[in-house]
Amino acid sequence: MRTVSGFERFRYDGRRALVVGGATGMGAAVAGLAIDAGAEVIVMDLAPVDRDGVEVIRLDLSDRASIDEAVDALGGPIDVLFSCAGVADGTPGIECINFIGHRYLIDNLIERGWLTRGGAIGLISSGAGLGWEAELEQLREFLEITDWDDAVAWTLEHEKANYLAMKRAMCAYVAAQARPMLARGIRINAVCPGPTDTPLARANAEMWLDFGSDYREEVGIEPSSPEEQAAVLVFLCSDAASALNGQTVVSDAGYLASGLSHDYEPAIPVAEFLYGRFG
Repeated sequence: MRTVSGFERFRYDGRRALVVGGATGMGAAVAGLAIDAGAEVIVMDLAPVDRDGVEVIRLDLSDRASIDEAVDALGGPIDVLFSCAGVADGTPGIECINFIGHRYLIDNLIERGWLTRGGAIGLISSGAGLGWEAELEQLREFLEITDWDDAVAWTLEHEKANYLAMKRAMCAYVAAQARPMLARGIRINAVCPGPTDTPLARANAEMWLDFGSDYREEVGIEPSSPEEQAAVLVFLCSDAASALNGQTVVSDAGYLASGLSHDYEPAIPVAEFLYGRFG
């Protein structure tokens, strides 16, 4: 691990950071915060990237050849990987864009020796990914399949090519990789954001932005901004969070905690379902 002290632990000076899915939403906010923290930033995305001060590489996470080409274009090691890309149910290739492609890219970087010791990986999961422990046996079966085509086939065969299943796979992957990644000198963590005002959320507003609106109204807050969620992820990948590894941090302003503790009654069934209490 790097040796740093004080406020420097929160900085990214001299570090090369790759943001996958950095064109819009939380990924774009992560790119901006990483630049502000001193990082050299590369953004990979299929959508156009409108940001000064970053290198841009085209990437289609549903296409492994595109991932190979994007990593070739990267040209060398990185210190931090922010995996931020994701799509909603109904998107063709969701199983690849929301998990399989991210894992393939990580494996590609590691095989080349391009994720360096002292580095970090941060992924954006979702509250939908909670409760993975209740499905651990099946998720372990899936995670053991490292071949791209076989992994895709498994999701289709088991009817898991959907948002919830791939976010649960991501959370299980983060936990399962804590030890092997750390043995390489790399930490891996994820955030599980609550409702956040992004273009993707606005396109699915009835499901994603109305969720928990009663709680937010009662406590007097709005849905999170992309910058608020990005700050959590950028912290997790900084040296300031060096004790955190294999964690999925729930950044939902306390909604699920209030349900699990039975403090806020409307959130109880949601929290218990998401945490696997009902299977």
